[in-house]
Amino acid sequence: MIEYEKFELENGLKILFHQDETTPLAVVNLLYNVGARDEEEDRTGFAHLFEHLMFGGSANIPNFDAPLQMVGGECNAFTNNDITNYYEVLPAENIETALWLESDRMLELAFTPKSLEVQRGVVIEEFKQRYLNQPYGDVWLNFRPLIYKTHPYQWATIGKSIEHIEGASMQEVKDFFYEHYAPNNATLVIGGNLQLEAVKSMVNKWFGDIPRREIKPRNWKPEAPQNDKRELELERDVPSNAVYIAFRMGGRTSEDHYFGDLCTDLLAGSKSSRLYQRLVVKDRLFSSISSYITGALEDGLLIINGHLSDDISFEQAERSIWEELEKLMIHEIEEMELQKVKNKHKTGKVFGEQNLLNRMMKIAFFENMGKLEELNNELEAYDAITPLNLQLFLQRTISPNKQSILRVKKTS
Repeated sequence: MIEYEKFELENGLKILFHQDETTPLAVVNLLYNVGARDEEEDRTGFAHLFEHLMFGGSANIPNFDAPLQMVGGECNAFTNNDITNYYEVLPAENIETALWLESDRMLELAFTPKSLEVQRGVVIEEFKQRYLNQPYGDVWLNFRPLIYKTHPYQWATIGKSIEHIEGASMQEVKDFFYEHYAPNNATLVIGGNLQLEAVKSMVNKWFGDIPRREIKPRNWKPEAPQNDKRELELERDVPSNAVYIAFRMGGRTSEDHYFGDLCTDLLAGSKSSRLYQRLVVKDRLFSSISSYITGALEDGLLIINGHLSDDISFEQAERSIWEELEKLMIHEIEEMELQKVKNKHKTGKVFGEQNLLNRMMKIAFFENMGKLEELNNELEAYDAITPLNLQLFLQRTISPNKQSILRVKKTS
């Protein structure tokens, strides 16, 4: 059970406080409701660029990391298609240092040409190393636009192309900041051995005077239902042939998220799973296989990804996957098999919540998606799922004319 207190400043900043008297550390987690989906189609990669720019100096603090390190703290951040999340972990008695740092960069970044060029270079180098010069690195650069035709999920968080970041002007960068980085577009979560009244006082001191901003409205079109099989083949210098199969499903706030999570575990969540036992161990058609959901807030994906064994054709490999999918759709899953997967989820979630930072990020994420009341109900949601629930989910989600397939063919 994760307990919390919630309050809000006049400028719209939402704050949640979680008291933990067992730790000498404190966590400050600041989630901004902005991700790659908030970018323009011809100017992508900005949300990820800002993840880096936010460490490049703010209006009054030229070096973000130095003051934090001096008080024994550490920080990091991540961006995805839906959100950008920043956090600091430090001794509880030094928490005001983290609040000071976060408030100053929420107020205004330095916006110096040097900072922009340095961070632009870092992002471009990351693009090259992780997406262009690594085996299978460009899979999602090509796969997303095959799956999504109108929604901004059609590009990866890194962006569509290096050129978009190379061409980013200082004015465009400033506009993106003031349109999305604001107290009324953020959730601040604080956890540790602290007192609520002291936390309220510190938050008001550091964030109370930051003005509200006008947030750019989202006006993208919803993705139309997919009723056609989509295929793409890439020839690359990779160790082995690989296949990626995607099915669209409901987003993070829907029941589909829980159904899909359990289904992918049944398929390939462990070495005892169906796909692994049949296709890797028994028939040796694949050297590895995995299945997972993306967990996107709006229009999620159920993914099956496998690396083919030598001399196995794509046709043979894909047919074997479909045989296992059809078994799940036709034959009701046994309670014992389902319970095993549920137990794995329960263990993972309970273990994960032992970590203070994980708890703070979870609170921020649930608040941001408008589901804070469900924060402590996830295990019950999984427990309530029946074999019939999963069978019906698969029957409406898995279909030959609803699949998108990307094949990566090894250069001969």
